[in-house]
Formats: sequence, C-alpha cells, structure tokens
Amino acid sequence: MKSKDVQKIVFSKYQKGDGPTKIFRDLNGGLCLKTVKRWCKMISETGSIELAGPLGGSRIVRTPAAIQKGITPLVILDKGTTDHARYIKEVLPVALKYGNKIFGSDWTFQQDGAKPHTHHLSQQWCRDNFPSFIGKDRWPPHSPDLNPLDYCIWDEFNRAINWNKIISKKTLIE
Repeated sequence: MKSKDVQKIVFSKYQKGDGPTKIFRDLNGGLCLKTVKRWCKMISETGSIELAGPLGGSRIVRTPAAIQKGITPLVILDKGTTDHARYIKEVLPVALKYGNKIFGSDWTFQQDGAKPHTHHLSQQWCRDNFPSFIGKDRWPPHSPDLNPLDYCIWDEFNRAINWNKIISKKTLIE
C-alpha cells in the first residue's frame, strides 16, 4: 500500500471516531503508533495530514533502511531518474559493503516494488552478490510498500530535517 493510501485510511478512520490506538491495531503494524498519533493530531489541528519533504533537488536512498545494529549510510543521488543501471552501480554496492561490514555473511537483503528494484538485472545482481536475498517473486502482488519503515522512520527523517535550510546537496549531507 502506498503512503498516500495509508494516510487516507488513517484520515477516514479518525474522522469516523476511531482513536490512534485502534487505527494502529487496524493497520496491523503497517505504521508505527507514534506516527499514527502525530497524524491524528495533524488532522485534529489542520483537517489534513501534511508531511514535510524535499522540494526537488537531490534524492536520498536508504540502503537497506534501518537494521538491528544501526542505520545504514544514505546514498544521495543527484537529480535524474534512478533506473536499474544507476541503482546497480550506485546503490546496491553500498548496501552490500555495509551489510557485509556489520553482519559478515549472515544477513538478508530486502527491497520493495520500485521499478529499479524489480528489474531482472537488479534482481540478478542481488542474487549473485548478497548472502541472502528476498526476490520480487516472494513479495505479495500489488504490495510494493510492505515495509513499515517506509511510514515510520522515513517520515521521522523527513520531519527532522529543516528543508528551508537545504539549498544544495552539500547542505543536505551536512
């Protein structure tokens, strides 16, 4: 389910009188309770859910998101589309290096349904290089965003950054 779809569900349930804890339980862990509470507060105060985010410019790719022993380094890509070739060249090697550094050969790489992730060459690179890999065939159909981190940690990250002070790739990195 996409983030906008989850926002619509939270908004609808809150408008019908459900509280944050009930909404959290109904989402079955698809969103962390802290985020549900914050979104409900936004709805109460403004009548909508407004998430902060970058206005153009560089993109941030998390690889492989948050893990039990820390957060992986960010891969910051300049403007442009991230296709499978760019993903294989610039993102996957960082995930592999960091995963091996932290876990040795005992870890599993997992992606979502983004096009660069599901491309057959990306899938092959992952099968050939990661110690263990959850391929696109093991994901439920039409469920590209099953990772609750997409709604919890990524939202927290976006809210923690003062986007008014980000004027360049350098200031984003700092």
